[in-house]
Amino acid sequence: MKGIKIIKKQANDVRVILLSNKQLCTKYKVRNDKDYVYLPLITDYDEGLIEKIRKEYPIEVNDYDYKQAQYRPTNFMDYLTDKIDEEKIEDIRKSFDIIGDIVILEIPDELEEYKKVIGQAALKFTKRRSVYRKKSKVQGVMRTRELEYLAGIDDLETIHKEYSLRFKLNPSTVYYSPRLATERSRIVKQVHDNEVIIDFFAGIGSFTVSIAHVKNVTAYNIDINPEAIRYAQENIKLNKLVGKVIPILGDVRDVADTLEDADRIIMNLPGTSKDFLPLAVSKLKSGGILNYYEFASCEDVVIKHVKEANENYDVEIMDIRKVKSQSPGVWHYGVDAKIIK
Repeated sequence: MKGIKIIKKQANDVRVILLSNKQLCTKYKVRNDKDYVYLPLITDYDEGLIEKIRKEYPIEVNDYDYKQAQYRPTNFMDYLTDKIDEEKIEDIRKSFDIIGDIVILEIPDELEEYKKVIGQAALKFTKRRSVYRKKSKVQGVMRTRELEYLAGIDDLETIHKEYSLRFKLNPSTVYYSPRLATERSRIVKQVHDNEVIIDFFAGIGSFTVSIAHVKNVTAYNIDINPEAIRYAQENIKLNKLVGKVIPILGDVRDVADTLEDADRIIMNLPGTSKDFLPLAVSKLKSGGILNYYEFASCEDVVIKHVKEANENYDVEIMDIRKVKSQSPGVWHYGVDAKIIK
């Protein structure tokens, strides 16, 4: 097949030009000997481009023998080539969650008949233990999601590593989002030693354990889901903590009044957090920080809700940010607000 012969010293420059113009045939291995490198060209290579290269570099174009390169898929979609029609492959959601050794996919209903093939592709590509498909959104006060087994070992309990922490969980019985790892890290950096923290919707301890891992705090980990509290208790044991995390099972509306006032309250229940703002304000010390989250189309709506709940107090909006996209036109916002009573 046709290829370019070029001295070794200038081979990489020519290789970059060919790659950037999609003229290098990557199905075959680049050859070399003591003095030269031999770059394989695609069948219908651009002769005009080759002539431009020839004016700058001492190349020879001729027939050379090449060995076929070993094919290595670069993403799990590559594993589906020749198994699913190309136009249907484009319909598959290319982003998916990995929690511990479990892969969780989103597969459109129109690709129902291909779900097992897609599951096997994800299993091979990620080299994880199990693959599941989302069958529902996160729903109900327990914040659970229905998952359908697709490939690997059918076992939903796993341990997820986040920075230097380990979180044990079952993603079908408790809420946990690996996509919030950066947000959790951001909050950890805000916290000072000796803070009293109340996490209103704490789940398995992802915020409270992350904070107490490096800060000497007292953090109340409240959740209405018994499974979430059970895993929170296990995660406290799994991780070496500097501070103290106190898991509490119950509705925060019934529990909050039994606790001391807080220097910081975390409210990551973005669908309904605004309904709990008056309670949070009542439990926050003067000068305390509200780490508040809400789904909204714009930041003005979120700020309005925080200020309306604190109409008798001074509110300093320290930061507001888009944490992640929730749906077209709707964002998961995070707000850090200081409340002066």
